Amino acid sequence: MPRPMPTIMDTLRFLPALLLVLALAAPAAAQQRIAYLDSEYVLERITEYRTAQAALDRLAQQWQNELAALRQEADALELDFEARELLYTEEERQRQRDAIAAKEQEIESRRLQRFGPDGELFREQQRLMRPIQERILEAVKEVAEAENYDYVFDKSGEYLFLYLRPQLDISDLVLDELGIEVGRAGG
Repeated sequence: MPRPMPTIMDTLRFLPALLLVLALAAPAAAQQRIAYLDSEYVLERITEYRTAQAALDRLAQQWQNELAALRQEADALELDFEARELLYTEEERQRQRDAIAAKEQEIESRRLQRFGPDGELFREQQRLMRPIQERILEAVKEVAEAENYDYVFDKSGEYLFLYLRPQLDISDLVLDELGIEVGRAGG
């Protein structure tokens, strides 16, 4: 199973909780400006992101097909062995079992190489997505400083707010900072 693609949400996973604690710890009289970003909305509008995601999807599909072909080979070895097992000598049976086990090991090894925690897909995701994430984070910083926000939360993450003031959504400002024009209707 491919590892989920890291997103800006993953990068900032604990930031909302930390900022919330800091906000609650601040003196009650202090005015704090808080904004939120919809990173999914922003990412969906970045051509480089869509292109990178499509490339990753093609690569993952290619590797899934490769694993499926290896699985068919292993299944064929198993069926052949079961069909002829009684005809084999004990030595031939052991050789066939070893061949099946080796094919199973090859499948598992290839799966980890391609889709494991530090596998090729993860490394490729990092290579393609990190520059995009860094650009977004820099744009968020620029907008937050220019607009005088104290905190900017990512509403696309697992930290959900029950109420979000729509005029605090800086997603379009971040897209503008990235040089991407949008005409969003209805939020």
